[in-house]
Amino acid sequence: MRFQYLLGYGAVLALCQLVSASPLGNPDEPEVVVFAEFPEDNAFGHVVNGQRNDIFVTVENKSDRNVTLQNIAGSLHHTDTNKLVKNTTASTYKLPLLEGAKLKLPYSFYSEFKPGDLRLNLWVEHETDGEKYRVVAYDSIIKIVEPEGSFFDIKMWITYAIVLGLLGGAGYFSYLTFVPQPKKRKVPTPSAPVGTVTATGAGGYQEEWIPEHHLKKPKARKTKSGAVTSGDETSGAELSAAEGRKRKGKK
Repeated sequence: MRFQYLLGYGAVLALCQLVSASPLGNPDEPEVVVFAEFPEDNAFGHVVNGQRNDIFVTVENKSDRNVTLQNIAGSLHHTDTNKLVKNTTASTYKLPLLEGAKLKLPYSFYSEFKPGDLRLNLWVEHETDGEKYRVVAYDSIIKIVEPEGSFFDIKMWITYAIVLGLLGGAGYFSYLTFVPQPKKRKVPTPSAPVGTVTATGAGGYQEEWIPEHHLKKPKARKTKSGAVTSGDETSGAELSAAEGRKRKGKK
């Protein structure tokens, strides 16, 4: 029963829109019929804050003259006092509307108002033979609502991340600007020891500071008698041969 009541109310509202969009009886004004309606997924005319709200405006030229569609605009008013709340942004078209032509145009507006009821008034301005005329397209009560919140709202999280990043950057810049920073001390790098070689233990020494030719040990070799001697020692046989050569020389 309630659903049938809503359908009847919608039909009466549409009829009222058609009547209000008809010419006011001026014989010089061309007959241009205009009406507006919300999309099918928004049959009750809910206007969401912070989002783009679409409404479709149909314009039909029923006169025998060509007209030019100038713009579509609107305004929001209080339901009790009809006091103006805010004008909506006008959309300029400047489209020629020939005799018998019919157009359906989208119109979008944004809302940032307190949730509740407001009266929305939309109109279409057209020009014929240098004269401008205004025809009402929509005049009814709409409901302002807040958007449905969601934990997985990507736009909300991106906005929070940007705000936090800006606040963090400003805080860090203020910290560097107004808080004195401690001075860094230069630590001297240790240089390689130059001079005497010190022992590194009982009877030990650092071989890296001794030239290589002093570190080479002489190779041991065998004599005719079988004894092992180092390369720096002279065998007895060699000494005897040397003394014999000296004696022969003296004779």
